[in-house]
Amino acid sequence: MGYMIIILFVLAALLFAISFFLKDPYKELREEIDQLTIQQIQDLYQIKKKLKVLEEELLVNDTTLDKQSSFNTGKNQIHAIIKNQVWSLAQQGMNINQIAKQSSLSNKEVQEIINEFVDKGQIV
Repeated sequence: MGYMIIILFVLAALLFAISFFLKDPYKELREEIDQLTIQQIQDLYQIKKKLKVLEEELLVNDTTLDKQSSFNTGKNQIHAIIKNQVWSLAQQGMNINQIAKQSSLSNKEVQEIINEFVDKGQIV
């Protein structure tokens, strides 16, 4: 029985020594996976960087477009009301300076509005 234990210890030591010299079959696979993971992380970082730049460009463009469109639409809506007010005041006999003060427009803008209504065929 004692010989059996000694043989098993020698066999275990021999197998342990052999395991150091054998090539790890999964080592190459692990290295490839590590390289692929690093490459994916780098690609993801580049994509995020580009996406951030694009979002900033779009945000800047959107805000300027929103400001322009809200300015234009707001001006057109208010403009129609102001035109009617200017025309109404002109029909009441107010002069251009008084109409400009009341409607917060310049004298030139008031004159253009009045000319527009006159061109349409409406009489002052």
